[in-house]
Amino acid sequence: MISTLPLTGRTIAVPETRELDVFAGLLERRGASVLRCPLVGIRDAPDSGSVMAWIRRFAEGGCDDLILLTGEGLTRLLGCIARHEPALKDPFLRELARVRKITRGPKPARALRELGLHADLPAANPTTAGIIESLRNLDLKSRRVGVQLYGADPNRPLVEFLEAAGARALPVAPYVYADESDDRTVRALVERLAAGEIDAIAFTSARQVERLFEAAPADVVRAALGKTLVAAIGPVVAKTIVERGVRVDLTPKGSYFLKPLTTALEEALGAPR
Repeated sequence: MISTLPLTGRTIAVPETRELDVFAGLLERRGASVLRCPLVGIRDAPDSGSVMAWIRRFAEGGCDDLILLTGEGLTRLLGCIARHEPALKDPFLRELARVRKITRGPKPARALRELGLHADLPAANPTTAGIIESLRNLDLKSRRVGVQLYGADPNRPLVEFLEAAGARALPVAPYVYADESDDRTVRALVERLAAGEIDAIAFTSARQVERLFEAAPADVVRAALGKTLVAAIGPVVAKTIVERGVRVDLTPKGSYFLKPLTTALEEALGAPR
């Protein structure tokens, strides 16, 4: 019996780490052959003391606003509380409910909803520039603004904007990125892309793109990606790809999660060749 699954005969490279099995399962149920190639790991911040100091300050009413750049960040903050000082959870959540919450994209908004809360000011464009634009016409003078960073990136454009607007930026970095695959494994992925063995690669974070370009010469990576369909889960990832001289063939429309990305890949790749 001939399979009628839409992605039968297609090979899709998945650099995801945290939700690798979830994403791979979505694609495999549609008939795809999935090349699991986790490029980046996510780890708790090595300096838990500074994270806990920020959490204590926040729980004591030290912020007027909180900018959440990622859903992972809020999850890691709660995890840090659970490991080091569980009694802080209730006062932390009370303050989280009180402060004005600004979110970059759907993932931090979803993390808030899972706690029964909502974003007070979701950025129309899920980027740092989108957050700045959303805040530009607000009076931020003397506001104490917590900034949950994206990995260890200090996000100087956002912090400098807040300081120029008269606010006091209070950043926290609850997690860091770590290389998940050694360079030899990453280069093997590049070689398979260059050989035309992979129908699509689906990037779900900007750091995955950066890792690929760190492991091999940029011109080699660009040429390899030119042999396959390049998918990005959302505009932040797409921007990182384009900045490296690579086209982006598809992103989900309006909702930047794994299921919409899977649907977009299904629609783009269609039936087997």
